[in-house]
Amino acid sequence: MNESNPPLVPVILSGGSGTRLWPLSREQLPKQLLALVGDGSTMLQETVHRVRDLPLVQSPVVVCNEEHRFLIDDQLTDIGVTDARIVLEPVGRNTAPAVALAAEILIAGLDETDDPLMLVLPADHVISNVPAFHAAIAVAVPLALKGHLVTFGVVPNAPETGYGYIRRGALNAGAAAIAQFVEKPDRARAESFLRSGDYLWNSGMFLFSARTFLRELVVQAPDIAEAVRLSSAKPSVDGRFVRADRSKFEACRSDSIDYAIMEKALVGMVVPLDAGWSDVGSWSSLHEAMSPDTAGNVFRGDVIAEETTNSLVIAESRLVATVGLEGHVVVETKDAVLVVPVSRVQDVKALVARIRDSGRAEHSLHREVHRPWGTYDSVESGPGYQVKRLSVKPGGAMSLQRHRHRAEHWVVVAGTARITRDEEVFDLKANQSTYIPLGCKHRIENPGLETLHVIEIQTGGYLGEDDIERFEDRYGR
Repeated sequence: MNESNPPLVPVILSGGSGTRLWPLSREQLPKQLLALVGDGSTMLQETVHRVRDLPLVQSPVVVCNEEHRFLIDDQLTDIGVTDARIVLEPVGRNTAPAVALAAEILIAGLDETDDPLMLVLPADHVISNVPAFHAAIAVAVPLALKGHLVTFGVVPNAPETGYGYIRRGALNAGAAAIAQFVEKPDRARAESFLRSGDYLWNSGMFLFSARTFLRELVVQAPDIAEAVRLSSAKPSVDGRFVRADRSKFEACRSDSIDYAIMEKALVGMVVPLDAGWSDVGSWSSLHEAMSPDTAGNVFRGDVIAEETTNSLVIAESRLVATVGLEGHVVVETKDAVLVVPVSRVQDVKALVARIRDSGRAEHSLHREVHRPWGTYDSVESGPGYQVKRLSVKPGGAMSLQRHRHRAEHWVVVAGTARITRDEEVFDLKANQSTYIPLGCKHRIENPGLETLHVIEIQTGGYLGEDDIERFEDRYGR
């Protein structure tokens, strides 16, 4: 890349729910927002980190849904990324509309000759060899500048049946024409693909210019192009949050980049990538990405294992002990425990669907729930009462609200709480408490520099989270 080249904008897709990694990954806190592999950074943060040193790279555009916007904002701020744009999809419509939305927002207000390059990356992948990843991008950039739509095909190391494949043409300077996209094969076909050397795993990562992508979308999927153009014509901008028009975006059909464009495009190219890639799409792939020990085990948390081999055991909140376990995944969280043979991890998705269809909440929420102001953890409940631990981050504030069906008693454990109770405003410190009668307008704020911890005891005939009437909310909920 040289100084005459356009800027490179990472477009990070963060709309997935990661149901195959339940119970760690859930709808309200999916796998891309969890620290699953590495040094404690979340998968989203790792994705941002690995592109920071690319030539001419700009701050990322993150495409996500409304429910995750504050978590993503916090995670980007935590790693010093304060000028990213967070594009909010009104509804999920798969990758083609999501990337088109990012492209329209990128070129809005630019001169017609300005055409930024878009490096499209899912937020939930692992790449262990970052220099090799950068080298593949360096191969792809000149192709994108010539008007090609470039995808990255992972060099396979096993006859994987869980991935789609790309059959490539002859290699030339590290890239090849795309000969064919192939759906997930059975074992025999996957083995033949591996032997041939002409097939690559479909990674779902792309590099192209914004205007090239949109032009090709108009040709291949004009209905998607038009729906996205209309929905992004007058976006709502709130800080770094950018919202498309909901009704117009809802009218867009759902489709992937592969189906909508790449399978029919004459300008498609593929760059082979051999960089320790994994999409961490199941517990078995996470097990491999976490570098098992000599017995084939990965243990995280408070785990004691006896005669256990080829297993992944994760303990989040208590001791987990195993004896004589072979080839299993055991995952413990505060409100759920999963035990599944490694050979059956693909069935976790069906299990989560059954939990959802039964009317339970564990498919969506953890016991500890994240909010823009902090978190709450429902530690105990029974008929007519519930006990929560509230953690309010510095500067955080709940909405001014009231409840029709419950009263609350707050006990400050640590920090300083600024309490609004109808017309009163006062501070409470550790070991001080107050009572919020039913129907009283109230709010907790943290004016301090340390996290505020409060025990909340709720009493009443109905304790659901929908019993909230908001009057003011700095987070626009």
